[in-house]
Amino acid sequence: LFPENITTVEQSVVLVKRLLAISVSCITYMRGLFPESSYGIRYLDDLCLKILREDKSCLGSLQIVKWIKGCFDALEKQYVSGFFHFLKLITELYQFKFKYKKKVPQMDISSNHRELVTGVGSEDVKQASRLLLRKLYLLMQNLGPLPNDITLTMKLLYYNDVTPKDYQPPGFKEDASPGDLLFGGDPVSLRVGSVSTDFHLMKVKVTTDKKRMRKADSSLIQKNGPTEISHQGLDCEEEEEEEEESTRINLLNLAFSQEEVIGPEKKRKVSEPEKLPLNSRK
Repeated sequence: LFPENITTVEQSVVLVKRLLAISVSCITYMRGLFPESSYGIRYLDDLCLKILREDKSCLGSLQIVKWIKGCFDALEKQYVSGFFHFLKLITELYQFKFKYKKKVPQMDISSNHRELVTGVGSEDVKQASRLLLRKLYLLMQNLGPLPNDITLTMKLLYYNDVTPKDYQPPGFKEDASPGDLLFGGDPVSLRVGSVSTDFHLMKVKVTTDKKRMRKADSSLIQKNGPTEISHQGLDCEEEEEEEEESTRINLLNLAFSQEEVIGPEKKRKVSEPEKLPLNSRK
């Protein structure tokens, strides 16, 4: 599933893309969106992973795979800052945030023909990846059932300073009106985890109605769950984002309350695919 070594930007991109694909597959499988035939099986240690595939008998799975591939294109170009996967009326929101790092300077210390090289070790990255997936599976197992009539959609946010104005990845179109999206119920946000290489940072967060939570590790739940989620494209440091929970970072103007909020002063380029209604789920 993962590259043996993660020492180049190409290997890091492969890791992040596979983590994204596996995570989205996990979400769709555990939430019962597509039939069993839409998934293949891979194993990660003792964890059985269901991987979404292009199932011609299920148009929904074909569409999701197309969207994921579109996100791959934006990841390779280092344009995308956020990938948002949600069910409307926003019942559940899955946020994938990406940050691209410049290669960290490495220091070689030679002593008796031995070299010590600084940086993130490949095994550490793999272990963090395993932990993220295990937490995601655990969380999905403890969410209550979804309504029968739901719509799934995805949005991409970009770093405007590097993304061409006319860029749209395959399967996506410009979101002309990224307006207010209301959350149904009392939202609670859960930090699933993050994976960091020398070249990329990927963070995963899930927001859902508190009533849908059967049980969850308290360490996953943010102390002050937001009534509004906002985003600047990961302009702040990871520690600041986790410690200053009350700070509002203008995101997609996703208002998690029953009242509409004023739109952000600076709009970020947003792409969205055609909406995908999932009226019959197995």
